[in-house]
Amino acid sequence: MQKANVSIVKTPAGPDFDQIYAAVKQSLDLIGGIEDIIQPGHLVLINPSWVAPPVETEAGCITQPEVARAVADIVKAAGARPVIAESSAVGVDTEKVVQSSGYHDLQEMGYEVINLKATKATVDLPVENGIVFDQVECWELVQQADVIISVPKLKTHDQTEMTCAIKKLKGLLTDKGKKGMHQEGLFDGVIDLLSAVKPRLAVVDAIVCQEGVGPVFGKPVEMNLVLAGKDVVAVDAVCARLIGYDPEETLLTKNAAERGLGVMDAASIDVIGEPLEGVKRRFFRAIEDDPVIVEGFQLIHGEAACTGCRNTVMSALIDMRNADQLMYLPGVTVLTGKAPLPADVPPDDIVTIGLCMKDNQTERHVKGCPPNNALVVKAIIGDRAEVKRMYAEESLDKTD
Repeated sequence: MQKANVSIVKTPAGPDFDQIYAAVKQSLDLIGGIEDIIQPGHLVLINPSWVAPPVETEAGCITQPEVARAVADIVKAAGARPVIAESSAVGVDTEKVVQSSGYHDLQEMGYEVINLKATKATVDLPVENGIVFDQVECWELVQQADVIISVPKLKTHDQTEMTCAIKKLKGLLTDKGKKGMHQEGLFDGVIDLLSAVKPRLAVVDAIVCQEGVGPVFGKPVEMNLVLAGKDVVAVDAVCARLIGYDPEETLLTKNAAERGLGVMDAASIDVIGEPLEGVKRRFFRAIEDDPVIVEGFQLIHGEAACTGCRNTVMSALIDMRNADQLMYLPGVTVLTGKAPLPADVPPDDIVTIGLCMKDNQTERHVKGCPPNNALVVKAIIGDRAEVKRMYAEESLDKTD
């Protein structure tokens, strides 16, 4: 069986566009170029990470526009039509991301840069052998594209441990599709999406990454790397090892491999270019952020609690800490993972979280697998205060 090739190429620290272009070009040359997947006349959707407006230009939050531009130039040189397109997180104004991150500059240079939310046109893509969905609601451009290239920013993630080439594809969903993904099951739902959109290539921006409470509020980490591969599962497996995970720990990678959508075991992957051992570094994980400890507050994880709900609750508590709302925690008990209801706590004071608690839920139950962070905060606070959404523009009522 032929192995999957994944390239790793170094860039200088603080690279300019020419240096980034050279790294992207080399990363693609090392895996055999793009001529086998991109033909003249093809419409090629280049899908970067635009989750939310970056706090700083290089905070490790979004894909650097120079990386997307380099991919677009290489695609155009192959005779195809490159379109850089993405939609931000639910409730986020994608246009603000475009304007604040350098992608507007690409528009002024003549590149097609499209805010998918502004296109309005949607389509239901069929999912063959889906576990959660038999179809996913995407933007029409996704269906029209001959080739999709995932161009993620490599980051840790507060729900999925890592976000890279697979998780990044969630930006191809409408907001309705994104919300349904969380409500019905993120870890299998994203893999249903992967099987529907079938990206042919991944080019990973690992120049300035993010560790900790990603995908928005983590800390930037300079890695000065570009990775590429035509098996997106293999790319994510290499990226997981690069930042200190076993791919078995990153459930999206594991689930995709188990469903035959790519390979993740090291024996099935050839890493070309920089040796992985020479560039890898263990990233600080979301769950390792300073815990929120408040007298009178209980957080109980049952034996079925997965990474998704553990990290989501942790991230919600950090959101409350950042918003100066920890005074609402005393007297509240939060349960996940089929934890039994404590006999000594009134049900009205118990918040139950996620799909695993549906058979033992209280009135303050938060649906989802895993649920939205802001909805967890809302369940804890109730009507005592307004939930302060950290980067979304829309009110919580419009997005739950």
